[in-house]
Amino acid sequence: MATKTTSAGSARTTAATGAKRTAGKTAAATTPAVRTTAAAGAKRVVGKSDAATTATAATRVAKKARSAADTAAKLSGSASKAGLSALGTASDLGGLVAEASRNTLAINPLIGLNKRDVASAAGSLLKAVASTPRRASTHLGRYVKELGQVAKGKSELVPDPKDRRFADPAWKSNALYARLMQSYLATQKELSHFIDQSALNKLEKGRAHFFASLITDALAPSNWLFGNPAAVRKIVDTGGDNLVKGLKNLIHDARHNHMLPSMVDATPFKVGETIATSPGQVVLRHEMFELLQFAPTTPQVHARPLVMSPPQVNKYYAIDLTPDKSLVKWATDSGVQLFVVSWRNPTVEHRHWGLDDYVRALDAAVDATCKITGSTDVNMWGSCSGGMTLAAYLAWLAATGKPKVANTTWAVCVLDTEAAIEDSTLGLFNSPATIRAAKARSRRKGFVDGAEMASMFAWLRPNDLIWNYWVNNYLLGNRPPAYDVLAWNADTTRLPGQFHCDLLELVERLGLPLFQSQLVVTGCISAMIFFVSKYWVYQA
Repeated sequence: MATKTTSAGSARTTAATGAKRTAGKTAAATTPAVRTTAAAGAKRVVGKSDAATTATAATRVAKKARSAADTAAKLSGSASKAGLSALGTASDLGGLVAEASRNTLAINPLIGLNKRDVASAAGSLLKAVASTPRRASTHLGRYVKELGQVAKGKSELVPDPKDRRFADPAWKSNALYARLMQSYLATQKELSHFIDQSALNKLEKGRAHFFASLITDALAPSNWLFGNPAAVRKIVDTGGDNLVKGLKNLIHDARHNHMLPSMVDATPFKVGETIATSPGQVVLRHEMFELLQFAPTTPQVHARPLVMSPPQVNKYYAIDLTPDKSLVKWATDSGVQLFVVSWRNPTVEHRHWGLDDYVRALDAAVDATCKITGSTDVNMWGSCSGGMTLAAYLAWLAATGKPKVANTTWAVCVLDTEAAIEDSTLGLFNSPATIRAAKARSRRKGFVDGAEMASMFAWLRPNDLIWNYWVNNYLLGNRPPAYDVLAWNADTTRLPGQFHCDLLELVERLGLPLFQSQLVVTGCISAMIFFVSKYWVYQA
């Protein structure tokens, strides 16, 4: 490989620090360093009056909790009664299910759902019951029989070893908790089997499973104060102090986290100070981005530079968290001339930015990189939506006969959108009507908010991303973990309305494989022949 003496070795400021500088109204002044991070949001505190209210309410809750704990110690009865008691709390889930309904854009972050889609999923489950009442009664009989086995202590139902909800030893050693857990598992198992054996078609079964999982995940006994042995023990150990802390966490999240449990304590992480600290500088300020050049650590570097296109809905520094988890550091230590695009965080005034604009922005970044390094072409890396933009850019280069990119790498990027829709929850509610509705929302609002998308993503895996933190933050009264990747994930940006519509256009046209679709980019029809039929995922 040809080498070239670096000219960037003197750049000792961090790229995040350099990105703080602005250059008038057209500067990309919304790079990660100048965005309001989750850490900044976490600095907000409850006012005095709120604090007093919180303390009073928490005292009442603690007293009730102690009283309930005394009552719980005297509880006896069969597991079936315990199971019915748990199911009896379903009416209390109305708010949670309504919140899930509003946030189910996570199921399909491009298309989204509306209330009619959620109602349709519930309708699929009801249809299974109405269309095959005999089969439903058969499964009900099996369910009641299994509950009888649970009550007698003869049930052989056990949770999945990977299911952390039932990892506490009390779920096995305590007869009441064991029966409560098995009653829940019986409900989950029989409902799933009923849907699988129903006369519904594949799409309807998928929707019914989705709705059933929302309900059963929420009804898990581990999510409820006296259904969780770890929470009951902590009430006794702390004298109810965990409930006071949990209530404070709940109020904070209601005010600052879209009514969802916080997944991370971001206060230890400061962009440019504790994360995103690799030395570099801003070498180009463009209306849509800033181009960061990272200072190499080797006397000589490879002649052909690497240009990275990160996702537009997240910030670039996922590749530069800490020195021991930094792809930037690895690249600069390996003699790679590294340039990274830091996308501007758009506002409503940028609602017109579309895929063609982002393609031309990448072209400007590549031209600047070639001019700085003297190379005639570059290597490129794209991830998530930035990878899709890179793919469109390659198609445009191929159509216009401009050999500017020698090699490409895609990281965590869906290139076969058809397969993604067909084989995942993504496609359960995909229809021309939902795509039209999603486009209309984007055009009306002007952008898709990243924080909203992040909360919606959580409903893809509610046990891991919602209920897990519900238990940790509210029942146990713990702080969420301080983890750099989660802090980065919480530091979101926005997508321009037109760009979102252009991505939806790819989905809308995918009755055919993506490599057969066509896209207009800067006036040229570019056949997107480079798309492959599998996911390209980089694993560090």
